Amino acid sequence: MSNNRFVAFEGCEQRPVEEMRSRVLSFLTIMQRRRTVREFSDQPVPLDIIEAALAAAGTAPSGANLQPWHFVVVSGAETKRRIRIAAEAEEKEFYEHRASAEWLAALEPLGTNTEKPFLETAPYLIAVFVQKFGVLPDGRKVKHYYPVESTGLATGILVTALHHAGLACLTHTPSPMGFLNDILRRPRSERPFLLLVTGYPAEGARVPDIGRKSLAEFVSFAAE
Repeated sequence: MSNNRFVAFEGCEQRPVEEMRSRVLSFLTIMQRRRTVREFSDQPVPLDIIEAALAAAGTAPSGANLQPWHFVVVSGAETKRRIRIAAEAEEKEFYEHRASAEWLAALEPLGTNTEKPFLETAPYLIAVFVQKFGVLPDGRKVKHYYPVESTGLATGILVTALHHAGLACLTHTPSPMGFLNDILRRPRSERPFLLLVTGYPAEGARVPDIGRKSLAEFVSFAAE
């Protein structure tokens, strides 16, 4: 018999069906307004808002509850500039040498290029790292299970929380991203997952005129 301690689950309040429907449709309406933004204002954002969103991210499920993630919040101008320089160097290599014609064609409607001014303009960059393993106080390593999947779940909650608070986000993934370990002094046992840019959108910010798949295009139901 397990010696692990369990407590009563109180995290789910059963509600009337109509209230459930109203709540989920309200949430859907909020999330349908979420868009990736590349034009940011430099207007300051209170740090406690970012901290609350990160605390929400930390509630994500993870393999064996080992929570294999680390978030670095960057707000200093010099560090943001160093990140921009390194990221643009990788992006230049990608666009000019590594990306296939097919990949570039897929990106064309988004209007992306090697210039990433948002990395300096936005008040915060949040570097997300996957921890391949944990380290105990005595130096022993602890294997992490499903670290990438777990970190992806946490990042999704973070994006959702920031959008719900009224901020815009951009998930930026220059490849490779090893420069983040160097600039932010993170150990090699952590792998950069993505760079999340967040803040208020710039006045008059524009986004690509693109749509999303309908429910029928990405969901199927197996009733039996």
